[in-house]
Amino acid sequence: MSRTQKTFEKDGRKITLIGTAHVSQESIFEVKNVIHEINPDAVAVELDEKRYDSIKNPEKYRELDVIKILRRNEGFLLLANLVMASMQKRMGNNLGVNSGSDMMTAIKAGEEMNVPVFLVDRPVQVTFRRAWAKSSGSGKVNLLSALLASSFSNEEISREEVENLKGSSGMDSMLSELAESMPAVKQVLIDERDFYIASKIWNCTGNNIVAVIGAGHMDGVLANLEKIASGEISGDISEIENIPPKKIGSKIAMWIIPLLIVAVIAYGYYIGGKDIGQKMVFSWILWNGGLSALGAILAGGHPLTLLVSFIGAPLTSLCPFIGVGILTGIVQALIEKPQVKDLENLSQDAASIKGFFRNKLLRILLVFLLSSIGSSIGTFAAAAGIAVNFSELVPIFFRQS
Repeated sequence: MSRTQKTFEKDGRKITLIGTAHVSQESIFEVKNVIHEINPDAVAVELDEKRYDSIKNPEKYRELDVIKILRRNEGFLLLANLVMASMQKRMGNNLGVNSGSDMMTAIKAGEEMNVPVFLVDRPVQVTFRRAWAKSSGSGKVNLLSALLASSFSNEEISREEVENLKGSSGMDSMLSELAESMPAVKQVLIDERDFYIASKIWNCTGNNIVAVIGAGHMDGVLANLEKIASGEISGDISEIENIPPKKIGSKIAMWIIPLLIVAVIAYGYYIGGKDIGQKMVFSWILWNGGLSALGAILAGGHPLTLLVSFIGAPLTSLCPFIGVGILTGIVQALIEKPQVKDLENLSQDAASIKGFFRNKLLRILLVFLLSSIGSSIGTFAAAAGIAVNFSELVPIFFRQS
């Protein structure tokens, strides 16, 4: 049996796993040949409904409504999806293969043989949101940096390197590096999905199943299949099907921090008078609004967008329900509406810095991202400035007491 195939048998059921690289011509040939050779009762593929739809209908991006996406607070999710799609498309173009062809080949083979085809991956939006929610502050920075670095990288990968990644040693090395640099991301992107995919495969109908999955999931899916089949673990995936709710501490902190800042400023006015109070207010506005506006400037935002950044950031930083990036992104979208050509060139433009500034939709997302980052940095800087002003109240307090 090929090194990219593994078989699991239990209680009269046989499951054949085929580990692929999504931009490998060899994987496409193997998938087609193995499915026709085995003649399975069912075919399972590592796709969810949305990714399947986007591969099947590549023009789907033309229907994007960026304002609705920003209102749903899904700006980062869209940006991450575009960066990943751009990276895979660039790799596929270099190798003469469309990304996702391995999965579509499996689906086509299943349809040709008139057997049911099951989509067994978790929805990508749930995966990204769980990865974001579970990451620490530094983890979020690492995740953003990794996404942007991969998008703008000019490094080309050879056919041999792609095939080597399907082997255990190359894949183990990659996964260990991910676990070390971003453990929460590795847990969500790999470990949770290994279990999710295994559970979905196990629940497919039929006794002879072929499952086509990424090579990086082979060992984890097989291990989980064995545990589910033996009863060692339950196949219940409800806990990882949804975005984890915020902990009580996080919910309280969402309100405590803004209320604390407002209380400190009010106390500054009460004890220190107008001079100290105004210093605190100016510090909050200038740091928060100034750095958010700087982010919008770096993103090439419209002058009105910069104004909204400066005015909006000091206010939205005190309101847990809306971020300034949503406001700036919507304003930028209303002023400079994306054209059809922007939607058509999304994947291509997302592969370069120039493309981000040339493409109106990508620039909207860049405005959303950088103005949000600027406001976050400004919040900490302003808090430090207010703390310095607050220290001036100490001698005044003791003189009055």
